[in-house]
Amino acid sequence: MTREPDRKFHHSGFTLVELVTITVILGVIAAIAMPRFFERGGFDSRSFYDQVISTLRYAQKAAVAQRRFVCVAFTANSVTLTTGATPACGTNLVGPTGTAPYQISSSTSSFAATPTPFNFDALGRASPPQNITVSGYATTIAVEAETGYVH
Repeated sequence: MTREPDRKFHHSGFTLVELVTITVILGVIAAIAMPRFFERGGFDSRSFYDQVISTLRYAQKAAVAQRRFVCVAFTANSVTLTTGATPACGTNLVGPTGTAPYQISSSTSSFAATPTPFNFDALGRASPPQNITVSGYATTIAVEAETGYVH
């Protein structure tokens, strides 16, 4: 005759060790991850960096498409594009949304040092080549002279 297990002492749930372990893991995650959600500086710098790259690529493509010069001017926290038949430019470049002038700016990020103005010619070449750094973001934006490649 087989004896049926005694069901009177069968309990389900978590042990104290398991509960303490989970609490410690959640505490470590909260201490490390939560400050990242409240510190926006790194996210804002990356966003401005991406916007600058996109704007410079748009400027180069617009120069080739329109067969004109596109000038890139900088302030401490903005980029403005103009176009013209000569390297002096002068006419506001219309952006992809149809607004002129094409300009981006950031209220929370800026350039490490205000870059010098430059232009793209009708073949998309940059004159002079540039290295641009956004404050708070370690990677430099490079604009190659002969190809106008922005990276």
